[in-house]
Amino acid sequence: MALSKLGPDYKIILVNATQWQYYGTPDVSGDLKMTWIPSLIKAERVNIELWGYNETGEAYSLNWEAEWKYLYTVGRDVPNSGVFSFTPQIAEKPYFLWDLGIIRVSPSTKPDGAQNVNALWSEEHAIAWHLEEAFRKDSAGWALEKCINWDREEKAMPSFLTEITDCPCTLAQARADTGRFHTDYGCDMEAGSICVYHPGAVHCVRAIQGSPEYGAGQQCCYDSSGAQVLTGDSMGGSTPDRGHDWGSPPYKKPPRVPGFSHWKYDVISFYYCCLWSDNCRYYFSHRPSSDCRTYRPPRVAAVLGDPHFMTFDGVSFTFNGKGEYTLVYSSDRELSVQGRTEPVRFENGSLAKATRLSSVAMREKDSDVIEVRLRGRGDELQVLMNQQVLSFSEQRWIDLSGVFVFSPKATNVTVMFPSGTGLEVRAGDGVMTLTVLLPHDLQNHTLGLLGTMNDDPEYDLSASNGALISLNSSALDIFTYCAGWAVTNDTSLFTYDSTYLLNEYYYAPKHDPSFIPIFSVTEDPEDPLLEPVLKLCAGEGAWFCKYDALNMRSLDQGNATLLAFRTQASTKRDLEPVRSCGWLSPPKHGQKEGTLYLEGSKVTFWCHRGYSLYGSDERTCQADGEWSGEETHCVADDTLAIVLGSVGAVLALVIMLIAIVVYTKKQRKEAWKHQDDKVTYQQPGTHL
Repeated sequence: MALSKLGPDYKIILVNATQWQYYGTPDVSGDLKMTWIPSLIKAERVNIELWGYNETGEAYSLNWEAEWKYLYTVGRDVPNSGVFSFTPQIAEKPYFLWDLGIIRVSPSTKPDGAQNVNALWSEEHAIAWHLEEAFRKDSAGWALEKCINWDREEKAMPSFLTEITDCPCTLAQARADTGRFHTDYGCDMEAGSICVYHPGAVHCVRAIQGSPEYGAGQQCCYDSSGAQVLTGDSMGGSTPDRGHDWGSPPYKKPPRVPGFSHWKYDVISFYYCCLWSDNCRYYFSHRPSSDCRTYRPPRVAAVLGDPHFMTFDGVSFTFNGKGEYTLVYSSDRELSVQGRTEPVRFENGSLAKATRLSSVAMREKDSDVIEVRLRGRGDELQVLMNQQVLSFSEQRWIDLSGVFVFSPKATNVTVMFPSGTGLEVRAGDGVMTLTVLLPHDLQNHTLGLLGTMNDDPEYDLSASNGALISLNSSALDIFTYCAGWAVTNDTSLFTYDSTYLLNEYYYAPKHDPSFIPIFSVTEDPEDPLLEPVLKLCAGEGAWFCKYDALNMRSLDQGNATLLAFRTQASTKRDLEPVRSCGWLSPPKHGQKEGTLYLEGSKVTFWCHRGYSLYGSDERTCQADGEWSGEETHCVADDTLAIVLGSVGAVLALVIMLIAIVVYTKKQRKEAWKHQDDKVTYQQPGTHL
């Protein structure tokens, strides 16, 4: 697991990160300080160790190996107080050759470099503070030499840029596409990150999956307006990664080692070229931003409240039966998502004629089976992997076989599969809400209660036997149709680890025919709940809100459904397709204004003094994804004068030649006419 995914309480904090980053460069010196929670190390005294990381051998060959090594001890047998400061010294050779490392705090009773011991680690960092004397004398020159060497190595490696996924066009898309992108912990607007490596950005995301052949990563950064920040416009632009920050299977081989490979090929080189010297042109020539011209947002569907279903193609219906059902199934992608519903209880303990989604189980191909279910009365979620409970007490993100699970708090769980399928499960007010996001390549490849994703709503109520149900069918007919999507014990992905679950779901029918819900609610003027319900349930989602509030006799339930509906509607709006025309460069010897490249955006151009503009001075991104106008150029005025002078001289010469030709023709014509006059005068005499 990448250390960036570990919560701050479980790692060493390097105080004043800027000082650590730039130590040894001009005007950066003094003591360095680190902190940790001492109770996590079971010892009264500890050692502070420096470990180094490198990758050796020929790139993308069998002898390409990761090297993880204890270097030396910075502080020995110091009190386990949770604080340590030291004045860095230049390390001896060969230690100062290591420029990427990590700090470890471990019991002083353990030998130097001992493995598998109770310890805490810092995040990976550039160990500028121990580099050789040449770095401290001329850090910029030292870094430039390293940058040029890296540039040479990159040119010798195969390019990974063509196989990484394009970025979402907007910040809203990036945050909503949770099946394929996840927050970059180094630039997280919710955590108040300062985006050290991406000035001007307020939030970045990373592609969750590594690229297919090289395991490369994609990063996408956005500014406060929600627009993508590109390296062509800013040093803070999005950058792709040769090594995915979170690693890629099989994880132990370069360049797929979580965290470290990314630092080796993408971060330490940024220090060389951009932070310790001013030579970013080398870096960005190999790490240019991807725009969003080929990005296609996912399709979204949801289950919420007393279950209301909102399909991928926009059909909404209510099915409040009791049982276990197929929500999404794709035989081509071997994807299965199943939902369990159970009756809702009133506050007095009696059963309502309503149900709630209580558990969701899922698997893609041969991945681990993930189940997310309500715990207790439904205010928290419990996650199971292959029928075993997972704990998120120390980390929020867990890498499993063929699936990732993220749970920042007990009420939120996100599950991500390699196909790009994402499932968000939320709990609150005793009810579970499910959002499913499917990538576009599952188009025409889905079945189940969440519909046939084919852009035709008429096919959304497709029964498991292939029969079509009309969208205008009665509530009872829709109820019967939905019951046909019940799973079997052979196909079920659920866990039955209690007497209640065994009796109610495993040994009982997968769809309970004895449970008959209320199919509709009436607005009785004599009902004391009606007036507050009508006041609460207004605007978008009002019908679902009224249904649940009156059926479950709870304003809280109605409000929870209303909020869930509006969240779902907002997500769907955020994922609307956006047309991009791609990045436009400023003309050579000129500038541009405008860094938005989406439909309707305008970019204007002008030239520096002494240059004249040819082409379009303003271009607009059109609906067809093409820029209006013509490519812009700036031509030097003196060059223009020479060109115009040359053109003038040529024109003068041409005119002179034309004049000569015309004059010659005129003279020749007059000569012939004169000759003809002579002949005419002599002809009569020949007849005499």
